[in-house]
This record gives sequence, structure tokens and C-alpha cells, in this order.
Amino acid sequence: MQERVNLSRELTNSDLILNDKFHCLVFVLPADKISEMSNQMKQILQNAHGIPQVVIMTKVDVACPHVKENLKMIYRSKKIKERMEQCSNDLGIPLTYIFPVKNYHEEINNNNEIDILLLMALTSIVNFANDFAIGKVNFI
Repeated sequence: MQERVNLSRELTNSDLILNDKFHCLVFVLPADKISEMSNQMKQILQNAHGIPQVVIMTKVDVACPHVKENLKMIYRSKKIKERMEQCSNDLGIPLTYIFPVKNYHEEINNNNEIDILLLMALTSIVNFANDFAIGKVNFI
């Protein structure tokens, strides 16, 4: 039987072995609903201090019509930047740990632009978690 993990329990890193530690906490939030994020979600993030946290911000095409027309505009879009900044301010997560991506929902075939964004986000998250696990990054 698995125990439910309590993020707010008071354990030091020296009490845990590598397999017991959270390596990264990933939140998946829709870009068009950032302002509707619950206080409960914000409290969970605050209780998870000491654990690397990242956000995958989905539905960027819904949040910005220019990005819907041309996904390559994702990092040039003022609307997407505003959503990322709002997410950063609300959650206390640096902009560099917020990854905007587009969901597959109407596409029948693979799309390289969508795939690249998703793979870049996942690669960054895995590297970030690995750095934390081997002690290159500390979070307090």
C-alpha cells in the first residue's frame, strides 16, 4: 500500500535517500485560465518549498490569436509573455521555469513546431530535476 506524500512534512534532505525525494514538481496550467487559479493551488506551491517547481503552460493558441496563426511567434507574443509573468508573480516561479506549449487537440498528424516546444520543455524539466537530484541546484 502506498503512503500519501505530504509536501509540508518537516524532513531535512539528510533524512531522505535519493529515491524518497521529489526531484521536480510540474504543474500543468492552461494559459487562458491563469487568472482563475485557486488559492488552494497557490497554497500547495507555497508548501512545496525546497522542491524545484516548473509550470507547463498549455493552450497558448487559445490565449493568443497570433500564436494560433503562427506558433513560431510564441516567444514574441505580448499576451503569452503577460500570462507567463502573471503565472510567475502568482506562483513565485521564475519565468525561466515556465514553459509555454501548444496542445495537440485538432491535429491529425504530428506537427514539428508543437513537438519542438514539448520536447524542449521536457528536456529542460528532466535536466533541472537531475541537477537538483545530484546537488547542483538547491531550493529553500
